[in-house]
Amino acid sequence: MIISERVFKILKERKISQVEFARRAGLSNSTVSDWKRKKTNPSAEKIMDICYVLEVTPEQLLTGSGIDDADPDNPIPAAPAGERHLDKGDLKLLEDVHGLKDAQ
Repeated sequence: MIISERVFKILKERKISQVEFARRAGLSNSTVSDWKRKKTNPSAEKIMDICYVLEVTPEQLLTGSGIDDADPDNPIPAAPAGERHLDKGDLKLLEDVHGLKDAQ
């Protein structure tokens, strides 16, 4: 199974639409559609954002560990909280909040 197939498998299992996934991952809808239609994979730069949205580790997404062999009756487990990653928007928000004065 290729990376994009794993993405769509997780989306289907978790009942997340392609449009919602694209929005949350900072991707265009056409990019996500191309993965499905052309059987291509996401760029390396987007792997961490994709993992964050899907709540899987990069290892799970890249190797298929726990995804390719997942039992349809047993959902794919989310990554442990310590292995989730913040995206650029999250980091910017944290920086903004930490930059506020007490009165704000």
